[in-house]
Amino acid sequence: MKHYAAIIDGKPLRVGSDFTVCNPANGETVGRAPNMGQGELDAAVSAAKAAFVSWSAQSDAALQAACAAVTAKIEAHSAELAELITLEQGKPLNGMGSRWEMRGAVAWAGYTSGLSLPPKVLQDNEQGRVELHRKPLGVVGSIAPWNFPVMIAVWHILPALRTGNTVVIKPSPYTPLSTLRLVEIMNEVLPAGVVNVVTGDDQAFNLGGAMSSHPDIRKIVFTGSCATGQKVMQSAAETMKRLTLELGGNDAAIVLAEADPEKIAEGLFWGAFLNNGQTCAAMKRLYVHDSIHDAVCDALVAYAKAIPVGNGLDEASLLGPVQNRMQFDKVAGLVADAKGRGKVLLGGEPGEGLFFPPTIVSGLRNGDALVDEEQFGPVLPIIRYSDVEEAIRLANDSPNGLGGSVWSSDKAMARQVASRLECGSVWINKHGAIQPNAPFGGVKTSGIGVEFSEEGLAEYTDIQVVFV
Repeated sequence: MKHYAAIIDGKPLRVGSDFTVCNPANGETVGRAPNMGQGELDAAVSAAKAAFVSWSAQSDAALQAACAAVTAKIEAHSAELAELITLEQGKPLNGMGSRWEMRGAVAWAGYTSGLSLPPKVLQDNEQGRVELHRKPLGVVGSIAPWNFPVMIAVWHILPALRTGNTVVIKPSPYTPLSTLRLVEIMNEVLPAGVVNVVTGDDQAFNLGGAMSSHPDIRKIVFTGSCATGQKVMQSAAETMKRLTLELGGNDAAIVLAEADPEKIAEGLFWGAFLNNGQTCAAMKRLYVHDSIHDAVCDALVAYAKAIPVGNGLDEASLLGPVQNRMQFDKVAGLVADAKGRGKVLLGGEPGEGLFFPPTIVSGLRNGDALVDEEQFGPVLPIIRYSDVEEAIRLANDSPNGLGGSVWSSDKAMARQVASRLECGSVWINKHGAIQPNAPFGGVKTSGIGVEFSEEGLAEYTDIQVVFV
């Protein structure tokens, strides 16, 4: 069993206590991570603050070259990191699992490295010249989730580095090992203190809360639940931190009457069950027109039955276990409640350990817990509707607004419906297909700010206007 070290000021650091990280597929210990407290957090922030002085003074070309070097390092260690992700997160190596996550991490890192925010000339005439400059903030604190531990870490870290900021990242206590190794790899090509990582089990000490209230952290970027995001926002208020919050979603999909059930079944399945449904922008509610409701249900169930579920290290597996007991119990509770309200078309019974089979439930409606709450697991409720206006109203009847989708062979009609959905991203005939050149973020309670592309990069900066 390996004892992993944190990286602070470019050096490995172990502390007197650590905590166990287990494989959700079988409960076996994968490794142990440092259980850190206020002293270690202060040391990490101090290192990042000191490194910011020289890092932020680098030229734009130098920052771009450094980020490209980081990208190359991540790519070179992709196989190693993919296996570590599978061991601690549970997702399969194969399919849209940990190798797919690493390809995404490399793609995002590479694209972000190539972005730039040059000064803008707002005015240049006889009255004078006015320029808009983007300035780095300082120390960025990243609080990352357990569902995509490396890819989301890259989403947080690379734009911070590209804009001249330094970083302290805290991974989830469920999946800290791949992030610890990722930061160790980054530090092979970065100056000491530019990227630091702290870990803790969140039992005796709230490390994330200490970060969001820390006076020397200028920005928090957080991916996670709405409830925790609200706490981050509250604790960040006193120090007026900049915030990027990518929070929970309860994404609705609407299948119009003109859709072909057989053609859309595969897309519907992976829109809902990518990463075992443990994806913020996964499809969480499916509204299907009455005329094709049964056909869509049949096609979706038939496709889902053929998906192999098992230990992620088995190359045949395409879905793995639920990542942790707390989430498993939530999924099981929502399904148990749904059984008394609708019809279970597939699955419905918990498997061994943390395995829960892909589950599809029809006959539900808004107001049922499985429809109203974000399940964040391998369960999809299907709701029948008869009028498009009704479907739009039901889809928007949620405090969340991360993503949504419309499915139809009539793309013009689909675009009209899509334009009326209250969400930050909307897809037609697919769901959850985010990409690094398009900004991504939620509306309503699903977050503040955006990630990716130039718009996301700008969120790691302050504006300074220069009047000449």
